[in-house]
Amino acid sequence: MTVSREVELEGHIIDSGMMQSCFGIIMDMGGSFSVQEFDIGRHKDEESYARMLVEADDEDQLQSIIHELHQHGVNPSDPKDATLVPAPDDQVVPHGFYSTTNHPTYIRYEGEWIEVEDMEMDCAVVVEDEDDEGGDAPRAYTKVLNAIEAGDMVVTDETGIKVQPPERPRDSGGAFGFMQGGVSSERPSESTIRKIANAIRETKKEGGKVLAVCGPALIHSGAREDLARLVREGYVDMLSAGNGFAVHDIERDIYGTSLGMDTESLDHPRHGHKHHIYTISEVIREGGIAEAVESGTIESGVMYECVDNDRPFVLAGSIRDDGPLPDTITDAVEAQNAIREQAHEADMVLMLSTLLHSVAVGNCLPSTTRVVCVDINPATVTQLLDRGSAQAVGMVTDIGTFVPILAEQLLEE
Repeated sequence: MTVSREVELEGHIIDSGMMQSCFGIIMDMGGSFSVQEFDIGRHKDEESYARMLVEADDEDQLQSIIHELHQHGVNPSDPKDATLVPAPDDQVVPHGFYSTTNHPTYIRYEGEWIEVEDMEMDCAVVVEDEDDEGGDAPRAYTKVLNAIEAGDMVVTDETGIKVQPPERPRDSGGAFGFMQGGVSSERPSESTIRKIANAIRETKKEGGKVLAVCGPALIHSGAREDLARLVREGYVDMLSAGNGFAVHDIERDIYGTSLGMDTESLDHPRHGHKHHIYTISEVIREGGIAEAVESGTIESGVMYECVDNDRPFVLAGSIRDDGPLPDTITDAVEAQNAIREQAHEADMVLMLSTLLHSVAVGNCLPSTTRVVCVDINPATVTQLLDRGSAQAVGMVTDIGTFVPILAEQLLEE
C-alpha cells in the first residue's frame, strides 16, 4: 500500500532546472510521481505550472521526499495554516521546528500568506499577531536559536510554509543578468569587471547599499588606496572585516608597511615585524579608530575613509587576534548580530579575498542578494558561491588587480 501527496510547482520551472531537479529527488529517494497538470509558458515573460502526485511506500518516506522538494520551492496544492507552538523556554525551540532556507519564504496564517522578514538560513520562524506599530497586522520573521524567548510562537513542521527559490527566467539581460553563479578562473577580465561595475552603479541608482567584506590580503596586495577611493566616493556603503584588516590598513598609514612589508618597494624595514603591534598600541592609546582619525594619528586609508564619510563598519574578532583594536568585537554572538544587521541591509555584497568573514556574512544573506566573490584560491570562490545565492558571480584572480580595475571602471569614466 502506498501513500501520496499532491504538490505543485510554478514559475520559470523549466529554465531554472527546478522541475528536472524535483523529478530527480523523487526517484533518488525511492518514490514515484505522476504529472497531473502541466501548463508551459510559451513566451519569455510567461511562467509555467505543474501539478503532480508524489507517491511513496509509507508516510515517513513520503514526508522525507516532501521535505526535500519543499526546499526547492515545491508546495502542497491544498495549503493549510502553519502550525505554531510556543517556545518552552529562552533559547529552546519546540520539537520539529521549521529550519529556514535562505530563499524568500511565506507563512500561511489565518488563511493569508505572510512574507517572512529578515530571511536567512538555519533560523526559526516566529509569528506575532501584531506589527511593530501595535496594529492588528500579523508578521512573521526569522530568529536565530539563541534569540528565542519563552512563549515565542514558533512555526513547526512544514505545513503552511511556501518557499520560492529565485528563478532563472529566459530573459537574463540587464545589469544583473550575468550574475548566474558563474566562476571565471582566467586572468582578470575587464569585461567581467565592467559588468560588476555596472551592477554596482545600478544598485546605487536603485537606492541600494553595497557591503564590502574584506581580508588583509587586500592591503598586502596594494589595493588599499583604490578601495579607500570607492568608500570615499560612496560606492561602498558598509564594511565588514576582521581585526587584521583594520590593523594592516592603519599600519600602512602610520608606518608605510603592511605586516612589516613596504607594499610598494616590497622591502622589509628594520623592525618592520613590530609595526602591527605598535599600530595597535597607538590606536588603543587614542581610544579607538574614530578618535585616532580625529586626532590626526590616522590620516588615510580604508578605515580613515569609513570614519570620515560615516560609513559603518563591523570588525569581528577571532582567537588569533593581536591586541585587538578597541573597535573589534570580541564576543562571537555580538559579532554575529552586528554582521547580521549589516547583511540584512545589503543589496549587493563584494566578498574580497577572505573566506571566513565571507562565510559569516553569506550565512546571513537571503538568496536574492547580489554577490560578487573574488579570491586567488578557486576553492574559496566555489565554496562561497555554493552557499545559495541565486545572483552571484565569482572570479579566481589576484585581489590586487581586481580592485584597481574596478575602481578605474567606476571612478574614471
